[in-house]
Amino acid sequence: WEAKKSMNLRRISLVFMVRAGTSGEAREHTKQAWQYRPGTARAYPLGVANSTPCTGRGTRIMQADWINSLVAFWQGLGTAPVTTVRVLGVLLAAWIMVRLAHHSIRVAARRITGRLTDRESAKRAGTLAQVGRYAVSVALWVLAGIMVLAELGVSVAPILGAVGVVGIAVGFGAQSLVKDYFTGFFILVENQIRQGDVVKIGEHQGLVEEVTLRYVRLRDYEGNVHFVPNGMITSVISMSRDFSYAVVDVGVGYREKVDEVVRVMQEVAAGLQADPDYARRILAPLEVAGVERWDNSAIVIRARMCVEPLEQHPVRREYLRRLKATFDERGIEIPFPQMTLHQGTPAGASARPAPPKG
Repeated sequence: WEAKKSMNLRRISLVFMVRAGTSGEAREHTKQAWQYRPGTARAYPLGVANSTPCTGRGTRIMQADWINSLVAFWQGLGTAPVTTVRVLGVLLAAWIMVRLAHHSIRVAARRITGRLTDRESAKRAGTLAQVGRYAVSVALWVLAGIMVLAELGVSVAPILGAVGVVGIAVGFGAQSLVKDYFTGFFILVENQIRQGDVVKIGEHQGLVEEVTLRYVRLRDYEGNVHFVPNGMITSVISMSRDFSYAVVDVGVGYREKVDEVVRVMQEVAAGLQADPDYARRILAPLEVAGVERWDNSAIVIRARMCVEPLEQHPVRREYLRRLKATFDERGIEIPFPQMTLHQGTPAGASARPAPPKG
């Protein structure tokens, strides 16, 4: 390196001497290292035929020498740096492609959802977009892993050939995992569960936050998160499909007139439906089913209102609040458990109380 550096400096000094028009001993010394053409300011290195003439500018010579030095240094390191750069390039390209794919799917889902007027179809589009992002991520990272193995010198062909054998082994050893993916696929195709629904799956109930080919994630009212594998799903109860019913059971005292109570319940329901805050939530007037049962201390009257999905609980709470206030104004009894005690007397004894002493 030192010898090469000194030779480069010597060549630069000779070029500047030629450009300055030096003569005599300096010119002869220059001719020994360079093929110099008198009358011109150009010099040609010895042993190089048909080479591009040097302009005599030291900056260009230094740049060429530095580039050659870097190339030589890089080649001297072997194949390890090249392999490392290629592996990093593959991983970076895979990450960029995953991000672009996710962004494209989000944009497409947003546009499709914006054109849909049906709320249920919009939910399904969001669910399919989530699964699409998951599938694209898996496919791209698997492809990137294969390319990284190829860059590291690992033969990919035997691995791909053994995929079939490995698939059979995995099919026997991980049957539950395979079942999860197949069940998840049919759940999505048949539109059984969607993001934003409130469902009950076995003992688990809550809001659907995520649906994948592997599991369904729910969050209950208390904030607890439930992960339910798709292979364990045998039945699904959806409480937010198309519409819901706010069902109320109203108990009144036995001395109250049932017809009067029903009219009061309908009046309260009509007032609730006329409220602007609840008008859009209620789809139909109150339906009174009638007397549901006779309890120990009350007559239970059942009724329901058709409401928007997931609006049954707030509508029911507000209706019961207003109904309680109206019952208090009208003097309608809302009974509570009562017990009447009767003191019995032994057989043959007089039921008349004994006279006081004294």
